[in-house]
Amino acid sequence: MESNITWRMLAAAAIAYYGTLFFYRLFLHPLARFPGPRLAAISRWYEGYYDVVLGGKYTSKIAELHKTYGPIIRISPYELHVIDPAFFETLYRMDGRWDKYAWTYDAFGAKGSTIFGSDHDAHKAHRRAIAPFFSKANVVARQDILRRNVDKLCRRISKLAGTTFNLGAAVSAFTRDNGNEFIVGKAYNELDLEDFGIGLSIASQGAGVFWRTTKFIPWFGPALRAMPIDWAMKAADEGTKSFLRYLQQSEQDTRDTLAAATLSSPDSKAQQTMVYEIVHSNLPPADKRFDRIMEEVATVTGAGFETTANVLRLIFYHVFTNDKILQRLRKEIASVPTKSSEPIALKELEQLPYLTAVLMEGMRLSPAIATRAARITDKDLFYGDWRIPAGTPVGMTTLLMHTDEKLYPDPMRFNPDRWMDPAARGASDANFAPFSRGTRICLGMHLAWAEMYLVLAALVQNFNLTIKGATAGDFEMERDNFGIGTKAGCNLMAHVAAYEG
Repeated sequence: MESNITWRMLAAAAIAYYGTLFFYRLFLHPLARFPGPRLAAISRWYEGYYDVVLGGKYTSKIAELHKTYGPIIRISPYELHVIDPAFFETLYRMDGRWDKYAWTYDAFGAKGSTIFGSDHDAHKAHRRAIAPFFSKANVVARQDILRRNVDKLCRRISKLAGTTFNLGAAVSAFTRDNGNEFIVGKAYNELDLEDFGIGLSIASQGAGVFWRTTKFIPWFGPALRAMPIDWAMKAADEGTKSFLRYLQQSEQDTRDTLAAATLSSPDSKAQQTMVYEIVHSNLPPADKRFDRIMEEVATVTGAGFETTANVLRLIFYHVFTNDKILQRLRKEIASVPTKSSEPIALKELEQLPYLTAVLMEGMRLSPAIATRAARITDKDLFYGDWRIPAGTPVGMTTLLMHTDEKLYPDPMRFNPDRWMDPAARGASDANFAPFSRGTRICLGMHLAWAEMYLVLAALVQNFNLTIKGATAGDFEMERDNFGIGTKAGCNLMAHVAAYEG
């Protein structure tokens, strides 16, 4: 029987469908009264243009939109964004139920992980299982891993005296070696590689493209992950091949660690891993399966690599291109009483006000993520006269708050002195959140702090580093890769000479 449906009828049906949908979103949707561009209200592809076509520019566009439409705006058919720092503690808090926005986080393909899982209850259970592993006490107890890698980095740099090398790549290798050994119990020794594994660094930073694309084309990420790795290796460039080899090795190491952790008498090495914490937690058996544990290992280790490396590159640039900051740091660190044969203890470094101020200023300009962190709660929220309906994804962007000129005058200037006045520092506490806040605050913040204290102190004490061919803008956000994408990427070229203090 011949069909009576014509192309003209199909076109008319499509026009009617989308016309009705757009009318609803513009005039009848619960968010219809909120200000913002009409194109953003009718389609996510307004954001898609900036993030997929232009390559991670929507965070910057959101900042522009706020200047036009005010402090609360509709940035998609379903989502709101607020730029007022006074709202931060309302949105990122410990009490209440706070789901992550699944559309954003599911694009990572790790729905069962603590970091990228959207459900509040599942996150709470998963986090409870591993939070003690990342506690300040456990980081301090195992700081020998960090000390060992600081020493290895310094030895490598010493051998390069009189030459120019990629300090940025070395920093990435340093954070990866720390993260892998601390979490998985495996020494990957990337600091020993001649090029510091720069291919893996480049590929890791490029992962933002896949996240941004998968948000708008949901089959994109799963299709790539489903591709046989042998096929991918044939088509990949050297950096991607390094990344794929790392994934293969990480998967095998996780399997081995899981097997060791489930033995009746696991050895001490297996016990000092995140996998052991999961296996011996109160989580149900389904959450102890290899696939779920692999998601946890991949996301937790990955979250600690380039986030910490990014801020260290920014800090190193400013410290070693500003002699006033460098000499002040050296004087403060030299004032700590210690035996010449012993490094300064972490707890002593943490008490140094100017060193702490330098690190805080670095994290102000380079917090962990570049993107907005949308949350969903089961209760209405209120911002001024605005009622935000329960179930609405609403977010803020830490980087935009950290560069608000009302909070931080001359916001793009690297100025550690802004943290030296205890009263001013206390007043800024509510608006300084490099590791986020609330129920989803960063698991690895104590590890990141320890890494930064130890490595910055060591390099300042031991080396004169002359930065080559870079500007401050190279280490500021250029694009939203979820993490902060910069013009410099993983590069920071430096000429090295020994410092005889």
